[in-house]
Amino acid sequence: MAFLRRVLTLLILALPPAAWAQGEPIGIVIMHGKGGGPMFLVADLARSLEGKGYLVANLDMPWSGRRNYDVPVATGEEEVTAALEGLRQKGAKKLFIAGHSQGGAFALHLAGRLSADGVIVIAPGGDVSTPFFSSKVGASLARARALVAEGKGAEPAELEDFENARGNYVVRSAPTAYVTWFDPQGAMNMERAARAVSPGVPFLWIAPTNDYPALRKAHPYFYRMLPANPRHRFAELNADHRGAPTASVDEIVRWTRQVAGAAQP
Repeated sequence: MAFLRRVLTLLILALPPAAWAQGEPIGIVIMHGKGGGPMFLVADLARSLEGKGYLVANLDMPWSGRRNYDVPVATGEEEVTAALEGLRQKGAKKLFIAGHSQGGAFALHLAGRLSADGVIVIAPGGDVSTPFFSSKVGASLARARALVAEGKGAEPAELEDFENARGNYVVRSAPTAYVTWFDPQGAMNMERAARAVSPGVPFLWIAPTNDYPALRKAHPYFYRMLPANPRHRFAELNADHRGAPTASVDEIVRWTRQVAGAAQP
């Protein structure tokens, strides 16, 4: 018996720490922010979670700098659904959706449409429903709608996007796709999305203390709209908007393992 115990101990110690610390595999889909990509601000987050034994799908979303809204919202939803299924097929027993900035706003939208064990929004932003945002892209949205009405919705056109750090800039996108992302009453209306969250879906809301002033005010406002859930957590971390994904690693690990019922690190 003593020999068997020594053999079992050696086998356990031979496993990577994350393999035995985490318990059942946790899968997480990560979505970057506006104009970004999987190899930029969310890259450290993805690598860190993989190093802790998570199964990670770090996606290149339709609003990336490479894609520029190349598909409509419905296709973006399908891409996340496929990523969740891919993680499930790899052995994930619990599945989470995470997004930074615009990815966080889209994660908020998905919480009312897709099945997941929890949702993580990291400095979510990109609400298209505000008068301020409409003042920046309203003319471009009207032009896109006019092109759709003229039967030119599938022809790529130079349209405008807006981001706090960059101001207005041009994206080349098919008007039919562009309209779905910039519709003030559509997927990226954060108030509509928060009120449509499926009851029972727990949220980790990461609110960086050095975020953009408008977002610092918006975080508690939208968080309070979520359906009540004792597993919700509003986490204020010492970070700015761009550094929030990297700063969120430990909080995400603690919260997802708690929600998933896994062992703590």
